[in-house]
Amino acid sequence: MSANSTLLDRIIFHPTLCDQWKFFSEGATYHLGGCIFLLGFMGGSGTYGTIYIFGFMATGFLCWALWGWLDACGVDIFTWNLLLVLICALQLAHLVYQLRKDTVSEDFQQLYKQVCQPLQVPLQVYKEIVKCCEERVLPLARDQTYAVEGKTAIDRLSLLLSGRVRVSQDGQFLHYIFPYQFLDSPEWESLRPSEEGTFQVTLTAETDCSFVTWPRRQLYSLLARERYIARLFSVLLGYDISEKLYALNEKLFAKFGLRFDIRLPSLYHVLGPASSDAEVEQEPAEPEEPPVPSRPPTFVQTASPASGAPPPTAPPALVRKPRPDSDLSGEDSTSLVLEDFAELTGSFMDYLSEGEYMK
Repeated sequence: MSANSTLLDRIIFHPTLCDQWKFFSEGATYHLGGCIFLLGFMGGSGTYGTIYIFGFMATGFLCWALWGWLDACGVDIFTWNLLLVLICALQLAHLVYQLRKDTVSEDFQQLYKQVCQPLQVPLQVYKEIVKCCEERVLPLARDQTYAVEGKTAIDRLSLLLSGRVRVSQDGQFLHYIFPYQFLDSPEWESLRPSEEGTFQVTLTAETDCSFVTWPRRQLYSLLARERYIARLFSVLLGYDISEKLYALNEKLFAKFGLRFDIRLPSLYHVLGPASSDAEVEQEPAEPEEPPVPSRPPTFVQTASPASGAPPPTAPPALVRKPRPDSDLSGEDSTSLVLEDFAELTGSFMDYLSEGEYMK
């Protein structure tokens, strides 16, 4: 305790000044080591930043060890700096080993850049996802079938890496699946973890394809353990399903060549000139009678009213003119009748309810 008090007294209360200063330099090796330390502590974070820092630290301690051996001639200086060089070298070896151990194949690196990196998913989380699919990339040859409607069981979730897959039902083309889209996202979301089911569509490769797949049980186990990964898959699957719905929406047209929206089964939005439906013809009436005022724009609702009252009858005095073809686009705000879609294959008139239509 007295020794500590004496040292504290010498440093703070009664500092001892140097009796004689050296007027010669310690050598270039000593000063080079200090400069290397300055560069080393400019490194950033992460694995590569840590490798940068420890690499410069090892070089700086090596310079000071050489200075202690050649110029200062101090055994303690040389020994301590050499020991610090060995510690930095061991840390560098550990970092390089971890870096090589955690590397993934080129396909998975590209998958991370295209899907996960824009969402700022940590690399360690992505490695857990890759580990669940056993880091395997499966091929799918041209004209090879991934799933057959009514036969193939829904026991996995797959994501296309390259190529193009055709989706059809009862021999009718629905849409394409392109790279970095899920092959079976609607089927995955349609079942609970305890349920079993089969595909309702057929998926056929139009080109040579490659994909990754997660077994259903292993993926459900991972989602149950990791809440962040569960949220990530929920976002990715929701976006993928919406893209498929928009692709289906592009195929639905009315018989007069204009598109309507499948997102609102009971409220149709028709793209066409608003003025084309405004012109209507009335039945012959006596000249002395004043003209009947036009009815305000209304939309026909397909859902039955909550009460038992009968629905209002449509006015019998109006005759609709045929819609001319036009390239103009605009939302039609006039009254729509469901008979316009009666002759359209796959329209709402072919279904009994909105729930059946949206299946």
